[in-house]
Amino acid sequence: EVHVVESGGGLVQAGGSLRLSCAASGFAFGDYTIGWFRQAPGKEREGVSSISTTDGSKYYADSVKGRFTISRDNAKNTVYLQMSSLKPEDTAVYYCAALDGANWDYWGQGTQVTVSS
Repeated sequence: EVHVVESGGGLVQAGGSLRLSCAASGFAFGDYTIGWFRQAPGKEREGVSSISTTDGSKYYADSVKGRFTISRDNAKNTVYLQMSSLKPEDTAVYYCAALDGANWDYWGQGTQVTVSS
């Protein structure tokens, strides 16, 4: 059975940092590109960052470039999202998912990030 669990969210002041974790089991984690997404109230879900499995290439949305860093530890079946210089507009529920072919699958339940001004 597939389990994906995000953690590490919380309330932080603007300019602060958080590290999110995405821990997975039940599938060959190391074989999948993993992505982080976020959804703020009243807004569509948007892609934040992703990390591939083949060459470790990374993608960042323009809105988080230079502030967020994605990494993975395949031995722990975990992907991390280090978030720094947080802004109120980063407030959202953050989700991770695995890229299965052309579709993002294996979603977790999300972790809330709230950045106060």
